[in-house]
Amino acid sequence: MTTYDRLFIGGDWVTPASGDTYELSSASTEEPIGSVPAASEADVDAAVSEARRAFDDPNGWASWDPLRRAEAIEELAAQLESRSDEMARRVSAQNGMPITIAGQLEGGFPLIVLRYYADLLRKTSFETSQPHLLGGTSTVRRAPMGVVAAISPWNYPQTLASFKIAPALAAGCTIVLKPSPETLLDAFLFAEAVAETSIPAGVVNVVPGGRDVGAYLVGHPDVDKVAFTGSTSAGRLIAETCGRLLRPVTLELGGKSAAIVLDDADLNPETMGERLFESLLVNNGQTCYLGTRILAPDNRHDEIVDTLAAFVSSLPVGDSLDPDTMIGPMASAIHRDRVEGFIDKGKGDGARVVTGGQRSDRDRGWFVTPTVFADVDNNSVIAQEEIFGPVLGVIRYRDVDDAVRIANDSRYGLGGTVWTSDPERGSAVARRIKTGTIGINRYLPDPSAPFGGVKDSGIGRELGPDGLNAYLNVQTIYS
Repeated sequence: MTTYDRLFIGGDWVTPASGDTYELSSASTEEPIGSVPAASEADVDAAVSEARRAFDDPNGWASWDPLRRAEAIEELAAQLESRSDEMARRVSAQNGMPITIAGQLEGGFPLIVLRYYADLLRKTSFETSQPHLLGGTSTVRRAPMGVVAAISPWNYPQTLASFKIAPALAAGCTIVLKPSPETLLDAFLFAEAVAETSIPAGVVNVVPGGRDVGAYLVGHPDVDKVAFTGSTSAGRLIAETCGRLLRPVTLELGGKSAAIVLDDADLNPETMGERLFESLLVNNGQTCYLGTRILAPDNRHDEIVDTLAAFVSSLPVGDSLDPDTMIGPMASAIHRDRVEGFIDKGKGDGARVVTGGQRSDRDRGWFVTPTVFADVDNNSVIAQEEIFGPVLGVIRYRDVDDAVRIANDSRYGLGGTVWTSDPERGSAVARRIKTGTIGINRYLPDPSAPFGGVKDSGIGRELGPDGLNAYLNVQTIYS
């Protein structure tokens, strides 16, 4: 058991205002694995107050030379690196992410993001001058927005938190992080890492809480910017609050991406298995950008269905902490039941189960048998709604124009892939898809390039220089 009894606020471990706690359980065994205190509104007030104090300090974080901030951010990366194995273990135990994946992503990816922004700081000019068209000079400066409310989800708790924390720190902002109640042990390990750096007290604060605490934080009068990753329904509520307050917001929301298989594609699992897995099923399907709608040409439909069924059924299912596991459990019993409900809807709508489709026979753990549906209608529930589990649906198309039409027939627009032996042809198709990101024969986000969606998949971009700009206000001085 890993137990905490204090919150990380103002650079110190403080007694929470309430005695409520969150009890964490293993997704694989359902056994208790830890306990942390739950933050109340009073704790949020304290955290925001500390963040405001740290930001307003005339000699504080926002005033530091960018090179000095870069060094502190690299300190944080080093502290997290020394905890990377434990970080991966905690995340894997809580949300079911296979430990091999957790080591690469939750243990490793945040380090890459932090170091990218430290390096970007050294290359970025925050003030430029240009001739005024009517005479004189216009000086354009970029300054940190202020206090950031960063709300991270349970599926990639550290990676997606880093998408917010790294650029916000680089910009000179201060942060109140609200992690998801399903994954909190890793957030406290992150706080321990922050405490060992030269980042000033109050710059980073952590307040575990549910929706009520999140809503209170989003609407707090001393918050200047909100960054959220989560469901589209929650994103709409946050957008409404920020719209009323005229508060800047970045929203990375749901997805129902299309994987367009062109008629010349090579899907041989022996050569493409790793890319298929990372694009369609990584983290047990609990990933917003995955291509869970597989668009197959008529002349190869049955072959593609058989290939996917054989590939999916070959993936080892087991305890998330077992290095051999490729598919672990869902993050919670509630989420498992939700995914199984979608599988039942797929059957009810007439889609054909090719593999999976039934509850796991395991006695313990929140497992869902990896499932492939064929004969899926793009208007059906399982083709239009985000399932967020190891469930794929194969949809027929006639020609490329038909594939593009089907791919774009979705309220989401976050990810996607095009599979082909001709990269130029794949690029031409990719440019026709209404989505924020898309890959050709793979899908792997790049920390140096913008990530985000269109339509119901969100507002704004994270990562790359765009991610830094999202935490900067622009001021023009005429002289």
